[in-house]
Amino acid sequence: MNATDPLAEPVSRRRALGLLSLSGAAVAAGGALPMPLLAAADDALPPIRNPAQAMAELMAGNRRFVEGRAVGPNRNMARVREVSTGQAPFAAVLSCADSRVPPEIVFDQGFGDVFVCRAAGNIVTPELIGSLEFGTLVLGAKALVVLGHTHCGAVKATIAGQAVPGQISTLYRHIRPAVDRSATRELEDVARHNVRIQAELLRTSSPVIAQLIAEEKLVVAGGVYDLETGRVTLLEG
Repeated sequence: MNATDPLAEPVSRRRALGLLSLSGAAVAAGGALPMPLLAAADDALPPIRNPAQAMAELMAGNRRFVEGRAVGPNRNMARVREVSTGQAPFAAVLSCADSRVPPEIVFDQGFGDVFVCRAAGNIVTPELIGSLEFGTLVLGAKALVVLGHTHCGAVKATIAGQAVPGQISTLYRHIRPAVDRSATRELEDVARHNVRIQAELLRTSSPVIAQLIAEEKLVVAGGVYDLETGRVTLLEG
């Protein structure tokens, strides 16, 4: 999937330019940007109709975040009221539970935009497959991203393979295939392999997700979030 697919550029560009122009008008008038104007700017946007547009909007949002141009769309009480009776997220994300990786902020999205499931090590389990089937088949998310990150503690613990308290070690069996696949067993290399493996599990373990992919209604991609730069890098395969 090309993260810069031109099909989706008008979506993010209109969103950013619309909000910025309204913001500039408010500042010129000596006041803050009122919530209804933000809501109106978002409501005027065309819908995201296909997986290419969904992926492009996610990556455009991440670029805004990294470059300090985040517009924080759909983060106001007008939007809260709008989605209180239903949701139609354009994307879904399976991310690590790490507190430093909040998907909505990383991709510069707001309430109702992204269906998020989280687990340490961004692992695929039956419960998470069921949740993501709901987010894609029922709610209509058109892109599903498995989002790992640098310096992942779950991956590091799996590589070490040492005794840990409680049920933390139950994560190991899900991440261990990535350790075995890595030629270096270096943390970041294993983390990338883990993202690829979990994404492939979603593509192949769920007939629901596989059918959506076959019908070109969904794309499943893997990415790694850099804790130091804030940038998401999509992975091949």
